[in-house]
Amino acid sequence: MAAKRGTDEMRDRVVLGEFGVRNVHTTDFPGNYPGYEDAWDRRRFEEVPTMAVEKVFVYNNTSIVQDEILAHRLGLIPIRADPRLFEYRNQEAHAILPFPGDEEGTEIDTLQFQLKIKCSRNPQAAKESSDPNELYFNHKVYSKHMIWVPLGNQTDLFPDADFRPVHDDILIALLRPGQEIDVLMHCVKGIGKDHAKFSPVATASYRLLPDITLLQPIEDEAAEMLQKCFSPGVIEIQNIKGKKVARVANARLDTFSREVFRHEGLKNLVRLARVRNHYIFSVESTGILPPDVLVSEAIKILMGKCQRFLNELDSVPME
Repeated sequence: MAAKRGTDEMRDRVVLGEFGVRNVHTTDFPGNYPGYEDAWDRRRFEEVPTMAVEKVFVYNNTSIVQDEILAHRLGLIPIRADPRLFEYRNQEAHAILPFPGDEEGTEIDTLQFQLKIKCSRNPQAAKESSDPNELYFNHKVYSKHMIWVPLGNQTDLFPDADFRPVHDDILIALLRPGQEIDVLMHCVKGIGKDHAKFSPVATASYRLLPDITLLQPIEDEAAEMLQKCFSPGVIEIQNIKGKKVARVANARLDTFSREVFRHEGLKNLVRLARVRNHYIFSVESTGILPPDVLVSEAIKILMGKCQRFLNELDSVPME
């Protein structure tokens, strides 16, 4: 009963929230110890599955980019597709096929994309122009040229789906007139533990909650100077009885630049510290899944591991 109460209290302490930057999510773990945060490093997200290019079928490639380099570049392009809608590729087929992965994908485990583009001259370009953007059509191959080609009944399975690369402006190759690329790509479900292309996060880190204390009232010009020493939003200036008075508005936004200690008139008026048992965990997503979804999925994976560990303990015969 005590263990359950402790778990409920911990759940009440965990706070999820977005803070300004797109695809960056923060989670608060107040009242915890460093070992708990060590369980929430980047490795926890390496087991959250995503969809990525696994096979590239090259039908024509006359660009200067070699086939294997082109396939490698395509594999690292993040694909906006919810992996929870798909199954893992059949692993049993890997054991019986001479070349693992040669089995055809199905609508439940594979996404298919096509990249077909050819560079040509612009007949309307000025003769004295030397700008490739004016001289040629389709001379830059971007990720936006990757088009989803439904497999089987995927059109019916995902009527509202918008499967595409996360970013449209990823440069894949440069072409010149007469050069073309014609490839077909198969995306499968996988985890970053197997290959970095499946990793759903760019960075994952944590820091301690800043604690800023004003040791005495700071007014007028000193208050304005103090405000400039911290990140925007940390120090607020209030008008009290005709005087400008500084107060700590949101210490969480501070980056601990310690700029205030460079000023003789301020360094003895402020105390900077950190709340030793309050961790702020930040996750930057690659855009495949929202960062709050990544955190939730990682928690589910961690809970599953804990449950398997408890099951193993229960299965051990007691003497």
